[in-house]
Amino acid sequence: MPVVVPLHKKKDLKAFVDFPHLLYKYDPCYVPELYVAQKHMLLPDRHPFHDHSDVQLFLAYQNNKVVGRIAAIHNRNHNHFNQSNDGCFGFFEVIEDYTVAEALLSAALSWLKAQGLETMMGPLNFSTNESCGILIQGFDSPPVTLMSYNPPYYLQFLETFGMTKKVDLWAYLLQEEQLQDKSTKLLKPLEARLNNKAIIIRKVNLKNFDKEVEGILHVYNSAWSKNLGFVPMTEKEFKYMAQEMKRIIDDDFCLVAEHEGKMVGFALCVPDVNEVLIKVKKGRLFPFGLFKLLYHRKNIKKLRVVALGVLEQYRKIGIEACFYGRIILKGREKNIRMAEASWVLENNEMMNLAAKKMGGKVYKKYRIYQKAI
Repeated sequence: MPVVVPLHKKKDLKAFVDFPHLLYKYDPCYVPELYVAQKHMLLPDRHPFHDHSDVQLFLAYQNNKVVGRIAAIHNRNHNHFNQSNDGCFGFFEVIEDYTVAEALLSAALSWLKAQGLETMMGPLNFSTNESCGILIQGFDSPPVTLMSYNPPYYLQFLETFGMTKKVDLWAYLLQEEQLQDKSTKLLKPLEARLNNKAIIIRKVNLKNFDKEVEGILHVYNSAWSKNLGFVPMTEKEFKYMAQEMKRIIDDDFCLVAEHEGKMVGFALCVPDVNEVLIKVKKGRLFPFGLFKLLYHRKNIKKLRVVALGVLEQYRKIGIEACFYGRIILKGREKNIRMAEASWVLENNEMMNLAAKKMGGKVYKKYRIYQKAI
């Protein structure tokens, strides 16, 4: 029988972070997370999420070997914003043995119950602001940057444990040969019309990055506030994430909309560095991983559309279409052959319609589960 142990020492964190490398050793679609980034995310003295919430990590052992891991998460900001009493689980990885999965999920459930919480949702690493959901469709290709990946048997394990669907998240594949050109053809007249209203579209200014991040945070917390499961990011959390993103951002694909100097919308696309990281052993950049990342980055052929949001009062006047048009044109110029728009809530009619109008096809699906405690 598996033994589940709570982690209390930093030295145990290495086993927690490295377990997926063993689990997916022979899986050609597995992309290792960067070790330092994962480690810092889980350290209370490094990541600002821990300023307002609690996380308990667990490892499962069998025959003195690590066979699974899970995190139980009490996200106080989520509960305050949503007027709920939810707990979460995340960072869930397990061998193909339901008894181990059950032991891990039970440990997380018991910890959340002791916190006085009423529901367990997940997987969320730590919230919908980070990677979330288990893959339920699209196992034939590697995940793109900052998207999750798992074996097909996780779906059965969670449902056997009594978890039920909360919501599905969709990923759209947009391929160059199938893209619709309406937004590129209308780009100049739409931008001219916006300019007449004192609205401009421009690239993010990386030399004034901290100031740009302040404006983007306001748009992010406002534009996404009505999405299911949303939780506003604190200034420290957003700046932390932005600094992580800055390492991979191409400013040609990071756009903002301003009205009389006030930021009212932004679009963020990032090169799919997973095309390179899939070759970096165990997520270690040193001694050779950094060279691989720098050398192969110029050959990346895919983008991920991470976020595209506009303040509610500025929607449907052409800003979104201008973002799409500019990104498509610049992608062609840089020989980008495809993009993934992810993730999109299955019930977000506006974003799903926009993706389909551009010729996008749903090719991967992710699911967030829930269970009463």
